[in-house]
Amino acid sequence: MGLLGAIEAGGTKFVVAVGDHDFNIIKKEAFPTLDGEKTLDKVIAFFDQYPDIDAIGIAAFGPIDIVVGSRTFGRVLDTPKRGWSGYDFLGRMKAWRNIPYFWTTDVNGAGWAEFTTGAAKDVDNMVYLTIGTGVGAGIVVNGQLLSGYGHPEAGHIFLRKHPLDHYQGHCPFHGDQCLEGLACGPAIEDRWHQSARDIPDGDVAWDIEAYYLAQAALDYTMTLRPDKIVFGGGVPHRLNIFPLIRESFAEQMSDYLKVPPLDEYIVPVKNGDDAGILGCFYLAESLLASQAI
Repeated sequence: MGLLGAIEAGGTKFVVAVGDHDFNIIKKEAFPTLDGEKTLDKVIAFFDQYPDIDAIGIAAFGPIDIVVGSRTFGRVLDTPKRGWSGYDFLGRMKAWRNIPYFWTTDVNGAGWAEFTTGAAKDVDNMVYLTIGTGVGAGIVVNGQLLSGYGHPEAGHIFLRKHPLDHYQGHCPFHGDQCLEGLACGPAIEDRWHQSARDIPDGDVAWDIEAYYLAQAALDYTMTLRPDKIVFGGGVPHRLNIFPLIRESFAEQMSDYLKVPPLDEYIVPVKNGDDAGILGCFYLAESLLASQAI
């Protein structure tokens, strides 16, 4: 039996890895995200070292086209990331080596890891939300990743602004109207002139951030009724924010809907920084299993 491959394709950096079918990471490398061609050159150079790869899971920053049969399937869609709009990511990989590829979003990859072996392994319905360079959501409904005309862009839901927040917003499309524009890592740094990791506990910045994340959790609860909401990404590395999110969530919910105990319902990731790679391995393995039936 050969190996599994993983490509965690982020807007800031790419992480590539190979592992065995027990999901043990054998080799992993990371490098900055350049334009499409230059970045895929590095990806292919890494995998060229391993001729016995059975399948590769690709979890890519988006938006991307995941609809099989679409004329742009496998491509990155319109994005502010230079050199990527319209880029045929999956086509380039298939031209390199014609093996099975599981093609999905970066947040779906990490979310699937949390659903399989992480914080949501005991439930059937989950929202995984990552708060980092951008904001995205991987949604699992009845044990399946949610998709339709395309993948969810739940990081761009519109929110009500905190009364103390006068920030103009970071999103190039929605300004200060959407979750990403108000709560992503660069929005925090731009608003407070320091990164989230440097803002002290007890600062009003955390109250405002928690208000937005709680509002998002409330919206997902109202529309999807998940069993669990899992927060990942760089910002929730600061675990001090979770009591604030839960408190704000309860206040904004105002006893309208019953949910599980909040310390079990709104939780941090369990797989840490390897979630994206593990998710790619799990999805690659599931693709092989489905083709074997």
